[in-house]
Amino acid sequence: MKKIIEMLMINRKAFVQFEFIYKVLSSIIFIPLFIGMFHVIMRITGYSYLTFENIFSFLFNPITLFMILLLIICMTFYSLIDISSIIIILDSSYHKEKITAKEAFLISIQKLKKVFHLKNILIAFLVLFLIPFLNLGVSSSLISTIKVPEFIMDFITNNQALSILYIIIVILLCLLLFRWIYSLHYFILENNDFKEAKKKSINLSKNNKIKDFFVILLTQAVTSLFYLIFVFIGIFFIIILYKIFGLNNLLGNVSVTITWIFIALSFLVFTLLATPISYASVSFLYYWHKKQKMEKIEPVKIDHKEVKKQNRKFFQFKIAIGIITVFCGTLLTYSIYKGKYNLNIEYLRQVEITAHRGASAFYPENTMAAFKGAQELGTDWIELDVQQTKDEKLIILHDTNLKRTTGVDKNTWEATYEEIEKLDAGSFFNKDFKDEKIPSLEEVVKYAKENNLKLNIELKPTGHEKNFEKDVVDMIRKYDFVDQCVITSQVYEVLENIKKYDSTVKTVYVMSLAYGDITKLSSADHFSIEASSVNKSLVKKIHNAGKELYVWTVNTKENMEKMINLNVDNIITDDITLAKETIIKSKTSNIIKEYMNFIENRF
Repeated sequence: MKKIIEMLMINRKAFVQFEFIYKVLSSIIFIPLFIGMFHVIMRITGYSYLTFENIFSFLFNPITLFMILLLIICMTFYSLIDISSIIIILDSSYHKEKITAKEAFLISIQKLKKVFHLKNILIAFLVLFLIPFLNLGVSSSLISTIKVPEFIMDFITNNQALSILYIIIVILLCLLLFRWIYSLHYFILENNDFKEAKKKSINLSKNNKIKDFFVILLTQAVTSLFYLIFVFIGIFFIIILYKIFGLNNLLGNVSVTITWIFIALSFLVFTLLATPISYASVSFLYYWHKKQKMEKIEPVKIDHKEVKKQNRKFFQFKIAIGIITVFCGTLLTYSIYKGKYNLNIEYLRQVEITAHRGASAFYPENTMAAFKGAQELGTDWIELDVQQTKDEKLIILHDTNLKRTTGVDKNTWEATYEEIEKLDAGSFFNKDFKDEKIPSLEEVVKYAKENNLKLNIELKPTGHEKNFEKDVVDMIRKYDFVDQCVITSQVYEVLENIKKYDSTVKTVYVMSLAYGDITKLSSADHFSIEASSVNKSLVKKIHNAGKELYVWTVNTKENMEKMINLNVDNIITDDITLAKETIIKSKTSNIIKEYMNFIENRF
């Protein structure tokens, strides 16, 4: 740790300056530019939105493939500038030499020209996918960590074989990363091509992978601990100052403001130094292992003539950045003036809870026991899945095959309702629920009507139905239940058929992917979107279109808090109790939560 701190302190000014400029440029120019490039790809290929139904046709379009390849190359190069500059500054620190952020940047540009050679193509895999996936804190700040959607993770964790496979894949990726972890140092500092850099990295990391992993992990743990100590010291002082002075006098307000500034600055410094600290641990190991193996360690050779030449280009680059910034700002201002973007602030909404397939964490899913249990736990809505039997009866079942929940290997369209109502749909969950039946839609609607429950009725078409949508609408009409339910589906055509038959029925489009202007999907009154696709921009766009947003399937406290802060309308979950507790807690004044919101809103 002492050596790592020394490497950071020698050129601390260069680190802070470079990371600050890099993050500012990332947030106000390059990240919006990359997103804009993706929107251009969509426009060229004729897509105004992306959902699970059209994503594959979009991705396999030849124009899309070519344009995305160019986008990946640009992202790789831009990310490598960050990584390369940090490694160069660290190298100067190791050799006890001073360097400026500007010099490090210019040297990086000079060295990274070889990225565009075909033999170095695999560097994109390392920079954009491998390091961020493992979330070891050494990824470029441009690329957020790849997160597996929660519904996929739930599916994996509930399947023992898939869980084991997932663990094996993560371990293999860790091993691959730690075989290649010094390849960027060889690539940048010693001008090796990526193939040669990988070979040298593998040799350098031989027999050291576990040790290296713990050194990097410990460095980040200690850094995070120091940051938390600063934060809690700040929070402690705020609490004390609140009690001593209150906020009704000038001294109290000034004292609390100064403390908030201290916390904000701590966060800013930590953010700026997070990437350099991570790479400092990697650089330390790189030099340490090279010494052990008696490899020659030479400082980066600086071609001063080339640097001067790059310096002139750098001036042109700054002018270009200024022009781009003014142009983008003018374009945005004009778009707002013409009404293309709606900046109205949405109203704060009460987040509602939907029990996913009933109280499925405690009862067998999609059964009356699960629906009654959800009511007892105080859910606002109950989500259920509807399919049609061979004799055109409407039943509540998620899978198209009966095997998982009843043990009978038969598809729903191959069995009559009389056969299905004799099956045991509870024992698969727990023997205490033996003989629990698959209910009919009529049975559930009657129960919901009598108990003033709202239903999220998802239609699961198999392609074997007759008058499916009509029969469902007729059923809810029969019990005067239209105002207490929404009809949802992952197949947009189902919603179109519903609206053609009865435009007053509320429809919700269920999407595992949502990108672009989905509000153009006019047959959807509202949207139900998988949690990993939900962000502030999407929520605002849906709300400003006068529609609501349901989010599925949210089972962790962290994700629930995130969705509440994003102001979604409805959380679909297996854990009703946790969702209720999280929503209630979110309404309670909490100084730590206020601090986190303060930081998030400003940074």
